[in-house]
Amino acid sequence: MSKTYIPVSLRKFVSDRAQNCCEYCLIPAMFVLASHQVDHTIAEKHGGETVEENLALACSLCNQAKGSDIASIDSETDDVVRLYNPRKNNWVEHFQIEIESGVIFPLTAIGRVTIKLLKINRESSLPSRQILAQAGMLTIKHSA
Repeated sequence: MSKTYIPVSLRKFVSDRAQNCCEYCLIPAMFVLASHQVDHTIAEKHGGETVEENLALACSLCNQAKGSDIASIDSETDDVVRLYNPRKNNWVEHFQIEIESGVIFPLTAIGRVTIKLLKINRESSLPSRQILAQAGMLTIKHSA
């Protein structure tokens, strides 16, 4: 299946809305080597459309790890749990960041499966996120 073309104006809207930060792991685009990507929160193969309400900005690592997934199995309950959706969920209800370490902790099952599946606390991301968190340079989304 080929990817749908996303017009430049829509890409800009998604990036501006996210303040040019990954809406999953919070890393600003200016601090990574690969460009942030526009993610279909509900993948096209699952019926997701290429519209503002279904698009999020993701760093290349989060986007690659997420792929077309929309859910995962929660290791604590063995239940199938949907992933965090930046368009429908409040980040601070599902995650908390520890400023001293840059580690993002889950507050809910949605947070747990998203952190695990997207590998949000990957070792390579922690030093940058730690420095940015300590400097107050991470954009934490308070409402969906």
